Amino acid sequence: MASYTNIDASRFPLVTIIFTGVPSTDENFEQYLTEMKALYDSGEKLAIIFDASNAALPSLKHQQRQASWLKQNDEMLKKQCLGTAYVITSGAIRVVLRMIFAITPQPVLHKICSNIDDAEEWALAQISA
Repeated sequence: MASYTNIDASRFPLVTIIFTGVPSTDENFEQYLTEMKALYDSGEKLAIIFDASNAALPSLKHQQRQASWLKQNDEMLKKQCLGTAYVITSGAIRVVLRMIFAITPQPVLHKICSNIDDAEEWALAQISA
């Protein structure tokens, strides 16, 4: 199975999730959500960068699943996530993110950035705030 994302937690509490450009399938999308949930298992606070620079458009089904995951994990996210920065260079991906947030609003502070450096600067500021 080709990975939908690569998750780098080597700089925890800063976590970077890189979308690989591989199309979403039921299997790789559920793997991504399982890995996301595992990031929170320690109970520690964290900030996340979602690097969607090379993201493939997720199917409508997977957009809805992402919104459902946000809703299901709302309390955990509010308790532990200090903020999420999104690196989005594609107008289509920006629209997808808006659609997901229209179904279930983002429960934590977030910022959309055009490059990884700005996203990292913002996320690190959330950690040190």
